[in-house]
Amino acid sequence: MSRHLTYFVSDVHLGLDYKDPAAREARFVDFLRSIPAAETESLYMLGDIWDFWYEYRDVVPKGYVRVFSALMDLRDAGVRLYFFKGNHDVWAYSYFESLGIKILAQPHVTAIGGRTFCLGHGDGLGPCPFGYRLLRAVFHNRILQALFSCLHPWLAFRLGENWSRHSRLARGREYVFDPATAPIVRFAEDFAGDPRPDFFIFGHYHAQAELRLDNGAVLYMLKDWMDGSPYLLFDATSGLISTCSGHSQNRE
Repeated sequence: MSRHLTYFVSDVHLGLDYKDPAAREARFVDFLRSIPAAETESLYMLGDIWDFWYEYRDVVPKGYVRVFSALMDLRDAGVRLYFFKGNHDVWAYSYFESLGIKILAQPHVTAIGGRTFCLGHGDGLGPCPFGYRLLRAVFHNRILQALFSCLHPWLAFRLGENWSRHSRLARGREYVFDPATAPIVRFAEDFAGDPRPDFFIFGHYHAQAELRLDNGAVLYMLKDWMDGSPYLLFDATSGLISTCSGHSQNRE
């Protein structure tokens, strides 16, 4: 049986103390277990899978055993696993790679099933406000990361978890995705890479969207997992992308 399926998921925010985190983690494990490994070529995790992830050389966040077990079962079955750092799990270094999960840098352009995809988390792409670009630069600064690693893990994780508790999601504020002003739309419209992507797929904005751009490409935005189990599925045999929730698959 040929491997003709590719899955895309983003913004699960595992560990976020909002609504029912245990149920959200269980839904994500169910999703991973539902993937037909014999038919699946790749799973792309587009960032913010964890609400806070910080790893030291010898210390990683506790828990998520069932998540990693499901991921390793997919890997052992021959499914390729890819991960993009989001703005909440940017501090992933070598641990994922040691498990066979390839970390990719955005924007990542790749060919899947004869079509060209541009993938990433989506944060920092396009004309973002200066304040956000500055914050993102701080989070990605290697020197500051090294200094943060000097903190005892107990203190570091308390600081990280406290930061997460003050996020927009934790406060229950709704995200609004306006295609007219969203930087990611401008990024996709102005993308000048070669080859030109057929599809752009990103997360970060916590909204489901499908936009046909003036350059002929289609931009897909992935919703977060606060109230469901959204993901995208590309079938190379048909060339179609499905917008899915849970175990359902709705062809676009």
